[in-house]
Amino acid sequence: MTPVPPPFDPELAAALDLIKDMISPGLTLEDLDAVREGPGIQMLAELDLTLDGHFDVEDRLVPGPEGAPEISLLICRPAAPVPGPPRPVIYHVHGGGMVLGNNRVGVDGPLAWAKEFDAVVVSVEYRLAPEHPHPAPIEDVYAGLLWTAEHAGELGADPERIVLAGASAGGGLSAALALLTRDRRGPRPLGQLLLCPMLDDRNDTPSAHQMAGVGVWDRTANDTGWTALLGDRRGGPDVSPYAAPARAEDLSGLPPAFLDVGSAETFRDEVVAFAARIWQAGGVAELHVWPGGFHGFDGFAPQSALSQAARAAQRAWLRRLLEV
Repeated sequence: MTPVPPPFDPELAAALDLIKDMISPGLTLEDLDAVREGPGIQMLAELDLTLDGHFDVEDRLVPGPEGAPEISLLICRPAAPVPGPPRPVIYHVHGGGMVLGNNRVGVDGPLAWAKEFDAVVVSVEYRLAPEHPHPAPIEDVYAGLLWTAEHAGELGADPERIVLAGASAGGGLSAALALLTRDRRGPRPLGQLLLCPMLDDRNDTPSAHQMAGVGVWDRTANDTGWTALLGDRRGGPDVSPYAAPARAEDLSGLPPAFLDVGSAETFRDEVVAFAARIWQAGGVAELHVWPGGFHGFDGFAPQSALSQAARAAQRAWLRRLLEV
């Protein structure tokens, strides 16, 4: 019997209908070149990252992992002088299923938060699979975090107040980064903001089966992303938690987490399970499951009532974390 997917929120269903011809839920490796060269990525170069002059923006090359190329950090600092104590940092990891994107993808959200809370945004560029499988992406993300913490002073920022943030693959990499920096005794983030994070390579939850062929990122696309990252190890017994955080045996000692996900998306069940396991390990997590939300709904339909509620919850958590 084919599992029945939960219904989409009516506003979001209308938005999904408008974009269905541009976005197929079932990305394959054969589609990659066309999607990478499509207009969506090119449009990112035209974004006003200064937000009408509020931010000074620079791209900076910094050392990558040992023996690997340099990585590019997009650094957005408030143009006004630091008014008092050093500013917090939102360390942003972009989405794209491990196979798409650059450090401008999804950065509009962190920039809006940074404008509201007087923070610095550092968005990291990482090497993409399948050309660069695990551990290249997470090692790049870790190298960028090390540089950010070590050079926080020159950014007018506080190395003790770095918040990890990412959506989809970026959320998964942010969760993996929290595990990796804990285990390597690296910089300790203040919190981790994980939006519809991509956490589990096994791709075998009820929600993954329910949403096959439906929405924005389905089970086929998920197979594509994880296979690009892990090759024939995907779904097997020896997958690193720094690739797929759901594989971690120990979720204790992590910074406070905010997790959100739609009820009508592939990642629903793995996100709920991950939050529950943080609580079971004695940690702090805030979980939101948005009824009728598809993957990344607040980016595709930001004016919908559900998107407005989701973004308000994200801001409220950040406000409490940063004590603004």
